[in-house]
Amino acid sequence: MQRLFQGEDEEQQDYLLEDAEVLCSLSPLQRVYAFAACLLAGLVCMFLSLIVFANPIKFALLFTFGNLMAIGSTAFLIGSTQQLRMMFDPVRVYATAIYIGCVIVALVCALLIHSKILTLIAIICEICALFWYSLSYIPFARRMVSDLTVRLFDTEI
Repeated sequence: MQRLFQGEDEEQQDYLLEDAEVLCSLSPLQRVYAFAACLLAGLVCMFLSLIVFANPIKFALLFTFGNLMAIGSTAFLIGSTQQLRMMFDPVRVYATAIYIGCVIVALVCALLIHSKILTLIAIICEICALFWYSLSYIPFARRMVSDLTVRLFDTEI
């Protein structure tokens, strides 16, 4: 009897997946438009967050929501499953973990602690982690930035 229900569950899951594919099937041009719209909305939220910086709760919510929208916009181009798989590649797993940690810390600092300074520090760390994560998609970009920082800030003459 359990196998009968299990077979029905598998058929229902297959049907739901097919239905989701039909609903989410976008043309390449529509995907680019959705990517651009989501990225633009994320950037607008991040910009608006700077206007309400005096209120750390609004700032953290707008900035983090905008940041997540900007990162999520790439799911329109490559798909959400591929996006998650790429985020947790060995090359990006540390940057992803630090980014997610900074997002959580920024929200905790803003919503629970109500500290503007700690929120600002967490947001700066979040931006740096996002920058480092983004560099992982450009071949040799991380190495070039690392070499550049060693050259600029190295005290040996």
